[in-house]
Amino acid sequence: MRKNKATKREIKPDEKYQDVTLAKFINCLMLDGKKNTAEKAVYGALDILEEKVGTDGLEVFKKALNNVKPMLEVRSRRVGGATYQVPVEIRSDRKTALAMRWIIDFARKRSDHTMAEKLAGELLLDYNKEGPAIKKRNDTHKMAEANKAFAHYKW
Repeated sequence: MRKNKATKREIKPDEKYQDVTLAKFINCLMLDGKKNTAEKAVYGALDILEEKVGTDGLEVFKKALNNVKPMLEVRSRRVGGATYQVPVEIRSDRKTALAMRWIIDFARKRSDHTMAEKLAGELLLDYNKEGPAIKKRNDTHKMAEANKAFAHYKW
């Protein structure tokens, strides 16, 4: 049993849009404490999205994030010498964290020039419900669906 429960840190909203989710995304994107660089990339991506889609960049970002959020995942559970992949529902904060991580990972793998272009391209694909992050979510759901027989091992 653990001693204390980990305390959740309060994240301040970002400078430009006053949005906590966007601030969290910027923090996830940040490498080596270079927040200014991460902010430039994200705000640049949102500007590119506004040009391409024609609506508010923040709305496109939130819609893309919601499209990527998984509902179920599988967790390994050991029962009598055998390991089962048990499907479980995901907490809302973990859903958001996974979606952000997937979007950022796939954006980094893209071959565009700047990080802003990479992020904009990835978010645009996710906004239109296509692209690798959506595929990853669907694969996660398929895995959970395939192992539905072990759902009674939930703890």
